[in-house]
Parts: sequence; structure tokens; C-alpha cells
Amino acid sequence: MLFQVEARAGAARAARLITPHGAVETPVFMPVGTVASVKGVPQDILEELGVQILLGNTYHLYLRPGVEQVRKLGGLHRFMAWPRAILTDSGGFQVFSLNELRKITEEGVTFRSHLDGSSHFFSPESAMGAQIGLGADIIMAFDECTEYPADGLRARESMELTLRWAERSKTYFEEHKDEVPWGAELHSAGQVRTPAATQALFGIVQGGMDHALRKESAERTIELDFPGYAIGGLSVGEPRALTREIVESTIQHLPADKPRYLMGVGTPGEIVEYAALGIDMMDCVLPTRAARHGLLFTSEGKISIKQARYAGDASPLDANCRCKVCARYSRAYLRHLYAANEVLAQVLNTVHNLSFYLDTMRTVRHSISLGRGARFLSEVWSRAKP
Repeated sequence: MLFQVEARAGAARAARLITPHGAVETPVFMPVGTVASVKGVPQDILEELGVQILLGNTYHLYLRPGVEQVRKLGGLHRFMAWPRAILTDSGGFQVFSLNELRKITEEGVTFRSHLDGSSHFFSPESAMGAQIGLGADIIMAFDECTEYPADGLRARESMELTLRWAERSKTYFEEHKDEVPWGAELHSAGQVRTPAATQALFGIVQGGMDHALRKESAERTIELDFPGYAIGGLSVGEPRALTREIVESTIQHLPADKPRYLMGVGTPGEIVEYAALGIDMMDCVLPTRAARHGLLFTSEGKISIKQARYAGDASPLDANCRCKVCARYSRAYLRHLYAANEVLAQVLNTVHNLSFYLDTMRTVRHSISLGRGARFLSEVWSRAKP
């Protein structure tokens, strides 16, 4: 994996992340395709929207259809007919979310499936084996996501465990990375696999809401020498102002020549703000989840399309949006579909929200390429209100 910074505007930077399945222009927003699917949106439309990289979830794919099944079918790219880049998380956050259904030890996590209650075990080694079998371009070290609130002792113990697991994750990855299920030729613009075209394993910085622990976690994770670094353990119930505070302090300790990935955030305004701080990669379920509940993001702010006041509104959802939904359908029709509980409502709403997020990131990248520092944030922010 290569990471090339091409322009800067203050702390923000525009770069190209070269993966085995194509280049990704950063800052980038990665739509979440939890079970190898962005809910309601087929892959050809994702390509039309300009999605460069998708996020898949190891925990869910491990449970169904199973890693071995995906591996036999050629890996996640071929399985889901997606020729572009994919990132998989390690499953650590999902296991963390199970709460009462898990038990954490030094070796790993024993948990019960949310599907049928069956017992399973994830360790750093098995999480790496699963992600290698799935064959994503970028995979994540197995970590423990620290809950909020957590006292100082709990945050340190969690951070220390994550660091030990990170070392074990890297050791296993280095010993098994050649087992990735790609064929001799990658289905990405005729790109042929080379020895260098392999997965990249990112480390994850933890430490709760403690600035000193975050700094220590970053420094010690960097010592393990990963090709990229993620900031994890945020958006777990803490105030948004605290999230920003931790991101801003942590990013100062991450290498300038490697990609920085902020996991699990945020609103359109927040992703602009984090890009301005120097974050390169972000993901969040918000645009797709909000769409299914009729909450739509526009250049005029958020719209709850379920409201009766839109029943007779013949105007487009967002006159400033270039997506196919806004070009064709009225607010009245979108409101009708939602009120009638039509599946098409979820599809169209999701297409629009994803388009809004992706267009926001395109504007951010363009502004950075023009070298517009302080102005860039305020101008783009006005088009992506929280």
C-alpha cells in the first residue's frame, strides 16, 4: 500500500491511497456495507455515486455466510462483485457492543452470536485469519473498545490489552499475509497482482478519554510500525465536543506520512471538521441508517421527509444536489413512499444521503487541492450543516 500526500491546506491534506484494488482519493468517506451490502443500494449504483472504498464487518461476515465460504468464492471482492477497495474492521467493536454476551480474557473474547446464541471465540490471531480469508485491501488489528465512561485504571488496562493484541495481530498477519484469496489478476481496470499488492494492516489507538493515555497508545502503536493508524473507541456515548477534543489531541501524535483513520463518525459537518484536522479516512452508518428513518441531509440542513408538510411539496429534495434522486423526484413523492412504507423509499433516501456525503468529501478534496486553508472549512461547512 502506498500513501502519497498531494496537497495541503492548513492541517488538512489531500492524498492518494494506492490499494491492490485501485486508488482511493482522501479525505474519503467509506460507506458501511456491514454484511457485504450497503443496505438497499446495488453495487452498480455505488460505482455511479463514486464510492471508492467500502467497509465490511468481520463479525457479521464471520457469522453469516462464514469466512470459509467467502474465501472459497474468491474473497469478498468477487463474492459481492465489487472491484474497488474494501476495508474490514476486526469485529472488536461489535463484540464490545454485545456487552452481556461476551467475556474478555488475555487470550481473546468469548461471545454469543446475536443471531442464534451460539458460542464463539475471537483472538487477535483468529480475527486476522478471518480478515485474511475475507481478502479486504485494508484490515484492522484486533482491539478492545473502551466503554464510556471509564475510570483511569480501566482505560489503562484496556489500552495495554489493545497494545498486546496489536503485537499479536501483526505477528500473525506477517506470517500469513500471503494466504489472501486473490487470483492472479485483480478485477480492477486490468490491474495485475504483484508481490507488493497485498493487504495492509492498520493499528488502532485506544486510551478512552484520557489525553495522556491516547498519546502513549499512539506512540507505542507506532513503534509496532503499521502502514496506517486508526483512532478507535470514540462515538461510544461521549459528548461530541469531547470526541473532537480527543481526535484533535490524538492526531498530533500520529505520523504525517501515513493514513489516519477515524472510526465510526459522523455527521456531514463533523466529517468536514475532522478532514480539516488532518483525518484521511472516515466511516459511519449515519447516512444509511438515517435514510431508513426518513432523515435526509441537504444543503439547507436536515429534513425529516416523514413530516406532513412535505405531502404537497413539488420541489426537489435539494435543488443544489446533483444526485439522480433530486434530479427526478419531488419531496411529495418521497414523503408518499415513506408514509406508504414502500421499500423504494429506503433505497432512494439512502442513495441521496450517500451522494450528499460523497459530494461533501469531493468538495473538501477540491478545496484542499486549491490550498484554501481557513476559508475551506467555513465554506464547505456551510454546505454540510451538522
